Amino acid sequence: MENQTIITEFILLGFGNLQDLQIPLFLLFLLICIAIMTGNLLIVVLIVADRHLHTPMYFFLGNLSFLEVCYGSTILPRILASLLSGNEAILIRFCIMQYFFFGGLAGTECYLLSVMSYDRYLAICKPLHYAALMNSRLWRHLACGSWLNGFLASATVTSFMSQLKFCGPNVINHFFCDSSPILKLSCSDTQLISVLIFLLSSAFTLPPFILTLTSYVCIISKILRISSVAGRRKTFSTCSSHLTVVTIFYGTLMIVYMLPQTNELIYLNKIFSVFYTVVTPLVNPLIYSLRNREVKEALKRVLHKCGN
Repeated sequence: MENQTIITEFILLGFGNLQDLQIPLFLLFLLICIAIMTGNLLIVVLIVADRHLHTPMYFFLGNLSFLEVCYGSTILPRILASLLSGNEAILIRFCIMQYFFFGGLAGTECYLLSVMSYDRYLAICKPLHYAALMNSRLWRHLACGSWLNGFLASATVTSFMSQLKFCGPNVINHFFCDSSPILKLSCSDTQLISVLIFLLSSAFTLPPFILTLTSYVCIISKILRISSVAGRRKTFSTCSSHLTVVTIFYGTLMIVYMLPQTNELIYLNKIFSVFYTVVTPLVNPLIYSLRNREVKEALKRVLHKCGN
């Protein structure tokens, strides 16, 4: 260690291998960034401004939309700056900081999605007891707990990660700072932190995933017992938007972290990573606004007030 040079920055390759597509990619990600910010902020404003949306389901949706804004702010600005300037260097402390926010937001999203699925379970399977079970105190505590748990796990990992030393090489073949490539570049002993990441990932993501899965098994079972086709369609429509977001997020997340970390699969890994870091924040407002009558009616009411 005494004879090795301590490096202070990483090279995030991102999409640097697509030199001929730098400008088109920049324009594409810029449009995506604008759409994410505009769409999700619009949902947050509608939920805050319209009293008809002051319910647990829309309270959780507002939290999810705000989270997607933060998600986009964590990943996309770095991609845009790299595509525009060609500068792929990032200071190690900023890289670890980006991982802190990414990890915290990803963990929070796991919990928020599970809380939203539990809310739909109570509304569909326990309709007579819904108001008593999902009271205002509970849904506020569930939302706060989601944010706290997500960032608690991320803060624990990054506190250990910030103590690592890096001696080279310093190239990360990815478009954002994730734990696996960072640990591979460290010249410190990473066995303890690798075990810690595995344990925390299991403890903080597996329970919400199981809760989400269990909730939807119960919901689908309840829907199948409804005799009329119209009744099944109406009941399923109340949770179909959320189920779509859950499928995209968890599906691509599991593919990425279950794929072997080999050079042959690195580009496939990048593609699927785009889905849960960029596509999910993009489709969230589209799915909930285009397929949700109450959100569209709230938008009309707000536009009508602004017009008057």
